[in-house]
Amino acid sequence: MNKRPVGVIGATGMVGQRFLTLLADHPYFEVKALAASARSAGKTYKEAVGSRWKLDTPMPEQFADMTIIDAANIEEMKKHCSFVFCAVDMKKEEIKALEEAYAKAEIPVVSNNSANRWTPDVPMVIPEINDAHLEVIKDQRKRLGTKRGFIAVKPNCSIQSYVPALSALSEYEPYEVVATTYQAISGAGKTFKEWPEMIDNVIPFIGGEEEKSEQEPLRVWGKVENGQIVKAASPIITTQCIRVPVTNGHTAAVFVKFRKKPTKEQILKAWKEFSGKPQALKLPHAPEQFITYFEEDNRPQVNLDRDLYGGMGVSVGRLREDTVYDWKFVGLSHNTLRGAAGGAVLIAELLHREGYFD
Repeated sequence: MNKRPVGVIGATGMVGQRFLTLLADHPYFEVKALAASARSAGKTYKEAVGSRWKLDTPMPEQFADMTIIDAANIEEMKKHCSFVFCAVDMKKEEIKALEEAYAKAEIPVVSNNSANRWTPDVPMVIPEINDAHLEVIKDQRKRLGTKRGFIAVKPNCSIQSYVPALSALSEYEPYEVVATTYQAISGAGKTFKEWPEMIDNVIPFIGGEEEKSEQEPLRVWGKVENGQIVKAASPIITTQCIRVPVTNGHTAAVFVKFRKKPTKEQILKAWKEFSGKPQALKLPHAPEQFITYFEEDNRPQVNLDRDLYGGMGVSVGRLREDTVYDWKFVGLSHNTLRGAAGGAVLIAELLHREGYFD
């Protein structure tokens, strides 16, 4: 089978690095182009990254000597790849303009960035939950005037720790949610070496994160109407987002009220049976079990459970009735795998299988 040639824009950053580790031996895709800022252009990948390789896994050898292309040089990128992953570190408006320029050049973009998450005709997808939103791509193409080009994005990393668990319970109509997320430092693209003040520390604020955590789930649960995605009206969600001294893995403590209160058995059954298109299609990065429930009181734990199914599984534990809300539980997801690069790769695998890149 011929692999589809792909480029990674923002290849030198932490999420870009994670993309490359996931794509090194991918069955569908082959990385043919790496792009970054103008200051990295012309250097080899290992020269451009230098001492800034941030992952525990080593740099895949096949990328070390590839020459970096200026991300703004779309014509050059077009020579090498049929679609791109985007994980650039730029101002929001600059990212939006860059992604749209690629799409208009007939290069589909699968983005890790937040810039286009609220563009009405751009699908923001957790593939197991709202793959139906991909149908809006045809309307986006009309707006852009493209045949192939489009943008698809993945949502914020922290919401993956509780949105799947709530999605599985939609038939019981959750209407009020309180969630506190405890977020790893890699969510800020940092390591402890770069951010020593995070050692033995908790910071009770992450800029912009609470608004994303409260609003983006509603867009994931929204409907496509008249060529746009209209966000859901409920549940009402309120959050607090806290930075904790953990390398990878976002944890959420969640409290929920339901219009039709389920039993514990019904909740556990719903979590166990919840799956989507990625599992049906057996996509390469689809976890066999999307949501895993742990019976132990001290699970899920970041150290033990963040790498479940290659970091693509979501884990849940401590389900119990609450004195103020109906139920409470703890969720966990790997923020740079399920929450970032891995989630985007899974979207691309689905787009590939559904023919959107053809």
